Amino acid sequence: MKALTYQGPQQISYTEVPDPVLPGRDGAIVRVTAAGICGSDLHIYAGHGFTDGTGYSVGHEAVGEIVELGSDTQGFAVGDRVLVSASVGCNRCAKCKAGIVAACERHPLPADACYGLGGSLAGAQAEYLAVPHAEGNLVRLPDSVSDEAAIVLTDNAPTAWYGARRTRIAPGETVVVIGLGPVGLMAVQSAFAMGASQVLGVDLVAERRKRAAELGAKIVESDEPKTVIREMLNGGADVAIEAVGADATIKLAISAVGHRGRVGVVGVSHNRAFPFHMQLAQVKELEFHIGLCSIQYELPALLRLTAAGRIRPEAVVTHRFPMSDGADAYRMFADRADGVSKVVLDPRR
Repeated sequence: MKALTYQGPQQISYTEVPDPVLPGRDGAIVRVTAAGICGSDLHIYAGHGFTDGTGYSVGHEAVGEIVELGSDTQGFAVGDRVLVSASVGCNRCAKCKAGIVAACERHPLPADACYGLGGSLAGAQAEYLAVPHAEGNLVRLPDSVSDEAAIVLTDNAPTAWYGARRTRIAPGETVVVIGLGPVGLMAVQSAFAMGASQVLGVDLVAERRKRAAELGAKIVESDEPKTVIREMLNGGADVAIEAVGADATIKLAISAVGHRGRVGVVGVSHNRAFPFHMQLAQVKELEFHIGLCSIQYELPALLRLTAAGRIRPEAVVTHRFPMSDGADAYRMFADRADGVSKVVLDPRR
């Protein structure tokens, strides 16, 4: 079969790879009809993967149709249209049975808990995908949820919802979203769905700011966003959601909230020694939340909200490519060219 593979920093290749093998009696094989490029994929693209070596297929966002099932897999049938959760659990330990797959007791290593991070689990940017422990890692899709909406629901939308939920956004509160890529745009939608009275958006890229404004956010355009946010929200926001993972944006999130403000960081940070301003946090009585989203835990609410039209995950999709043009799609996404937000790949082309 064909797949996108990592061949070195900034080198993605459309190549032939072995067909997947059913991963056990509780697994499944999915024919992928749509795959997404995620901001997290850029860490691998830049050469910062979780494993050494090259040649492995990449990607962790997929929607498709079941073509093969293990004999012990219950609740699904060949032909079912499914969403493949980006987070992978064992479906056996207590944490996974509760949906908290990020704390899976059997898959503690990142490369075992997500597709396309190395050789452990083949990536989703391929014609077919092997899904282990299918009962816990697949979700049957209703006809009312499109493939493009479902791709965003595999990772970006749950990550945003997770950040909004953990910061306990309440009706009438004010929210700042820092970083307006696909996760940030879904954070804007999540905040409004939870009842926020105002959502402010911060990003360096004009096209992303425009897209957030179309979703109802008030845009902060200033070299001193902290000062503007405080002026606009009378001292600071109730909640800040950071969707970048950079030191500067995390610091901005901490400074953007007012007294007893709540900060949720869902951007991926690799800093092992972030300079946290403890005195400021103590004076503010700050709450600081950070973590990795368990997709399975967040999906039930998001699927209902999507089906009801309360959130529109497909609104963040801007570009569509045949998978055969995947190298070009990665370059464009990495360069933030052409107003790109979410890229969807078609493995059938």
